Amino acid sequence: MAIRVTLDRVLLDRRMSLTELCDRVGVTMANLSILKTGKAKAVRFSTLEALCRELQCQPGEILKYEEDADEKDETNDDTQEAAQ
Repeated sequence: MAIRVTLDRVLLDRRMSLTELCDRVGVTMANLSILKTGKAKAVRFSTLEALCRELQCQPGEILKYEEDADEKDETNDDTQEAAQ
């Protein structure tokens, strides 16, 4: 997936445990664990807002875009086809 979740890094920088964040945000440990491990398929803006509020950060500190190798190959294929 091209979106990478860096919640673990932000928690480490803030010296905060996942359990403490769960209590502050009101999200279950299971749901935050799914988000932290990058297995989440979606995140609500209200959850993202609460995370940013409690961690005193911007959404871009929690979510990073990294182009997948497969996407790079597709982009290169499209560019090559268009050039022909």
